This record gives sequence, structure tokens and C-alpha cells, in this order.
Amino acid sequence: QVQLVESGGGLVQAGGSLRLSCAASGDTFNSYGMGWFRQGPGKAREFVAAINWRQGNSAYANSLKGQFTISRDVAKNTMFLQIHNLKSEDTGAYFCAAASRGFGPWVESEDGFDFWGRGTQVTVSS
Repeated sequence: QVQLVESGGGLVQAGGSLRLSCAASGDTFNSYGMGWFRQGPGKAREFVAAINWRQGNSAYANSLKGQFTISRDVAKNTMFLQIHNLKSEDTGAYFCAAASRGFGPWVESEDGFDFWGRGTQVTVSS
């Protein structure tokens, strides 16, 4: 059974940076696409970024390019999301997700993912 556990969230001042981690277990992920989504207060969950686990190529939400960097450590089965220049609107729960069908256009939609973590909370104070 695939399990995804996020960590690294917390309270941070506006303008600061944060690195979130997602520890994956329960399968070999070479053929997976992996992604990050977020959900702000009163908002729908939205796509942030995704990465091809095997090749390392990535995709980002157009509106968030430049502020987020996704990466992974294959040996440790861990994915990361580096967030720069945090703003109050970045406040929310951040979720990692795994797509067993791989990396393709579907990674920008929640429906493209089979497995989800429980999320880690990021709160940005102004």
C-alpha cells in the first residue's frame, strides 16, 4: 500500500522560505508521476507542481512559476517542494500525491493521482 507523508510545514513570516518534504513508501516509484497540491482557507485544492520520478522533468502551475521548486531524492524516496518569497495567499494545507499511470498532462489535475498524503499546514504571517 502506497503511503505518502508530508512534513516541513509551519508558521513563517512573509518573504521567507520553506521546504516541504514528502516521504513515499509502499512501492517502487520509477514509473510514477508525483505532485504537490495546496488548499487555502475556503478555496478549492489547486495544482502546484509535479515531477517525473524517473527522469526528473517537472511541470508547474503557470501562476506559480518561479516561486516554487519541485525536486526529488530517488534514493530516499522523498520529494521536496521549495517555496520562496512566501505571501499570505500561500497559506494553506499542502498535499503530496502519486500517480501510478506516470507523468503526463493528467498531473495538473487531482483526478490524475491515485494516492494522497494527509497534508502539512503552511501559515504565512504578514
